[in-house]
Amino acid sequence: MRRIFLLVLVLSASTAHGEILKVKIDGVIDPITSEFISDAVQEAEAQEAEFLLIELSTPGGLGVSMQEIIQNILNSEIPIVCYVYPQGARAASAGFFILLSADVAVMAPGTNTGAAHPVFPFGMEDETMLEKVTNDALANLRAIVKERNRNYELAEKGVVESKSYTARESLEGGLIDLIAENEEELLKLLDGREITRFSGEKQTISTEGQQVRLLEMTLRQRILSTIADPNMALLLGVVGLLGLYLEFTNPGLMVPGIAGGICFILALLGFSLLPINLIGVLLILLAIGLFIAELTVQGFGLFGFGGIVSMTLGLLLLVDAPNPEVRIHLGPALAVAASLAFIMVFLLRLTIKAYRSNVITGTGSLEGAIGQARSQVDQDGGKVFVSGEWWEAVSEQPVPEGSQVRVLGSNNLILNVEAHPRSNLKSDE
Repeated sequence: MRRIFLLVLVLSASTAHGEILKVKIDGVIDPITSEFISDAVQEAEAQEAEFLLIELSTPGGLGVSMQEIIQNILNSEIPIVCYVYPQGARAASAGFFILLSADVAVMAPGTNTGAAHPVFPFGMEDETMLEKVTNDALANLRAIVKERNRNYELAEKGVVESKSYTARESLEGGLIDLIAENEEELLKLLDGREITRFSGEKQTISTEGQQVRLLEMTLRQRILSTIADPNMALLLGVVGLLGLYLEFTNPGLMVPGIAGGICFILALLGFSLLPINLIGVLLILLAIGLFIAELTVQGFGLFGFGGIVSMTLGLLLLVDAPNPEVRIHLGPALAVAASLAFIMVFLLRLTIKAYRSNVITGTGSLEGAIGQARSQVDQDGGKVFVSGEWWEAVSEQPVPEGSQVRVLGSNNLILNVEAHPRSNLKSDE
């Protein structure tokens, strides 16, 4: 009985330490990605997993989020294996740093990594600022690569010269540790491999008979990950503003107001997760002011055109990120600007049409009109029906009910009428 008990203990211990946890990162590195990996590392540590496998395919992302992920990898109590997969995937920009920081860096055939040079929108980089950002990236790279015993010269070219490397070039150049065609081959290559942790501690990985468990994002993280895309946040913002506009111009519709409010709040939440450029915000506010000026002052399109230009530039500069994948793309920005242009042209045409038609409104346009007395009209007042509307009216001479009247003038929305001399004229009732 004692032997059976000891056997159960041994088996329990081996399974407790035998699980391999896995996460998939497919897309831009943003705050939600960083939170997801942080949660995965904590889960792996709590479960005393053999190691955490990060399956990576990314064009890059935010530097702040990248740094948080690297800190989690370097300070993890369990080994981190980073695997660029599937074939055709890449670990560019921020993904390059994440790959090199892992305890074991692996790539699948047909993948590439590198191209980590900072990029600024429209080539507006200041030389001094660019030098600072590059030097900071290189210092971070040195701290990672040299401790991991990787080729710093090739890694440096990936930042300074935006070099990209295939899986084979990365392996032969000493940037990564292994090439594996799929997960099954990766586990075989890792079995029995001795690694050196960032702390200098040596550890042997065992994968034989281990179960791989995939960790998924929570529902909250999936929603936030979707709206953290600046282009999605922009779309939600436009839909939200349109819904709110419809509700304000047509009170009581309810649905546009509720849907618009939800979309607008989600857009604000999405943008709050991203680094915002103050210049972009100011340009968007200027555009809104110019649109309002066009509608109120009637600048015959000048204010509207300026607003469109200002809005486009503001949207393109709104997200302050060196990676184009994390900024609002030119297509959505132009789509929003074009929509605003269409609205402005439509409103402007209505204004010009109203101006050319020279429509006169108010009681002054009723002078000489023929109507009908709907009650007796005298100096004390009465009711008349003129041009399809009811009016208060007075007359120096009493006008019997049902008689035709002619408008002589008005005073404070009260018509001055007289009995029409030609009883054969028809009322325009």
